[in-house]
Amino acid sequence: MKTRVLIAEPSEVIVAGLVAILSDVTRFKVLEPVTDLTSLEERIVASRPDVIIANPTMVESAAAVRGNRPIGVIALVYQYVERLKLKRFDAVIDIRESKAAIVETIIETTQAQPEQSNPSANNYELSKRETAVLVLVAKGLTNKEIADQLNVSPHTVMSHRKNIVNKTGIKSVAGLTVYAMLNNLIDESTLI
Repeated sequence: MKTRVLIAEPSEVIVAGLVAILSDVTRFKVLEPVTDLTSLEERIVASRPDVIIANPTMVESAAAVRGNRPIGVIALVYQYVERLKLKRFDAVIDIRESKAAIVETIIETTQAQPEQSNPSANNYELSKRETAVLVLVAKGLTNKEIADQLNVSPHTVMSHRKNIVNKTGIKSVAGLTVYAMLNNLIDESTLI
């Protein structure tokens, strides 16, 4: 199984360099990078990375990004950052390090993360009906329109939407749409 790597960095040049380095390593799957803090949480929930390489000016600490998820968070340093702040991360990658050193740091950080021990925490997979509701929500349908299309009551649709929010952690329609697109449930051409 490949290690899913999410890069959280505003600089396109640095992102392109990291993607080029990590794409050569068959052990890694590089996810779509995040360039701003506002979409980071939704991207984490939607793509479920194993490790995040983050600019320490974008995020405060590993704990703030990780929450209770078993994700390694590595600070990406290319300018001065206080040593105390860097201690809040699982590891540090300096932009001047060799490819081998960067890869080794990512592997060590991933292996150091504990497995998720709470069995109910792994229950984030959507049922077929929840997936159908999610797709229709992403297409812009109202609860009543979804209920009519699926031949269920609006109350049932609302229950499915609550389950979707609980499982994904995403509350906004825009966030759910991104989640649906990232998980190949819909593509941009099907959206209204």
